[in-house]
Amino acid sequence: MKFTLVGSGRMGQQIAGIINRSGIHEIAAILDDRSVVTAESFLGSDAIIDFTVRDAFLQNLPSMLQSRVPVVVGTTGWDDEMDSVRQRVVESGSSLLYSANFSLGVNIFLRTVREAARLIAPFEQFDIAFAEHHHTGKADFPSGTALRAADMILSVNPRKRTIVRELSDDRKIAPDELQVAALRLGSVCGRHTAYIDSESDEIAVSHNAKNREGFAAGAVQTAKWLAARHTTSPGFYTMDDFLNEMFA
Repeated sequence: MKFTLVGSGRMGQQIAGIINRSGIHEIAAILDDRSVVTAESFLGSDAIIDFTVRDAFLQNLPSMLQSRVPVVVGTTGWDDEMDSVRQRVVESGSSLLYSANFSLGVNIFLRTVREAARLIAPFEQFDIAFAEHHHTGKADFPSGTALRAADMILSVNPRKRTIVRELSDDRKIAPDELQVAALRLGSVCGRHTAYIDSESDEIAVSHNAKNREGFAAGAVQTAKWLAARHTTSPGFYTMDDFLNEMFA
């Protein structure tokens, strides 16, 4: 397969390394923030992998869709545009798969958090909150993975109705609010923890990324899956679609 990488930051470099070491795949092009991106930029590519920033992704999206080359997107921070992007993908007849995190370990962790939140739902003595810790270079706050975890908790635990990212000095958190805390420090790749607490018990479900290898490998693997699916079933996909097929 031939890949075009959009973004030459840490993740882009990690993905390029995995492709170059594979011996069976190759990089058609790497587009950075100085590149003029058009549909022709993706000629000869079997898949596009985008790890940029919100504004760059939204600006480049029309060209990527026009190219009809399937796109895997790891760029986060555009959740408010999700419905619009989904509609544009469907209308274009192209394919796009989005995930806030492509690590298989993280996605197993997320499903574990969802199950834990479901199990404590009938028991009012258990409360739950979520926290994440990333390096100081990460732009979005909280992380896309943390917000994904929060949505999954809300979907199975009716005692939590809204997400709270920040608390003011003059009020306490309400029982139906789910706090999602974020810390930016040093060079941490990513730590995510769901905390479950009662007067008698404390449960913590955690994932700690040791390096970026898992994220990059997952992006390449899902790009291969999307390219194969694109020929018969174009559309908007998420990591859940990929994982459901793998786990089945």
